[in-house]
Amino acid sequence: MFFELRQYVVRPGQQKAWVKCMEEEIIPFQTKMGMVILGSFVGEEDESVYVWIRRFESEAERKRLYDLVYQSDYWKNEISPKVGTLIDREQIKVQRIVATPHSVIQ
Repeated sequence: MFFELRQYVVRPGQQKAWVKCMEEEIIPFQTKMGMVILGSFVGEEDESVYVWIRRFESEAERKRLYDLVYQSDYWKNEISPKVGTLIDREQIKVQRIVATPHSVIQ
């Protein structure tokens, strides 16, 4: 099992719209498709910070879920066009991480 720590830079003045898009569209859609999303976070003092964490059982599961989500017509036609207006796609950072033995997230 591994996790993705995804860090985004939200465009100036767009944090509220981005969080709404994530919580009302992106997260529900990805969850419906089978993604496990453990949490999402905003910067306490920096409105450009947005971080979220997803969990995958294996690389095969990650690839399958990526294909289901990102190759879907809904993602391509409805969600993807909005994303670039709200976050800076060129600054997306994705870190694959593994929980330590005593981590409460397993």
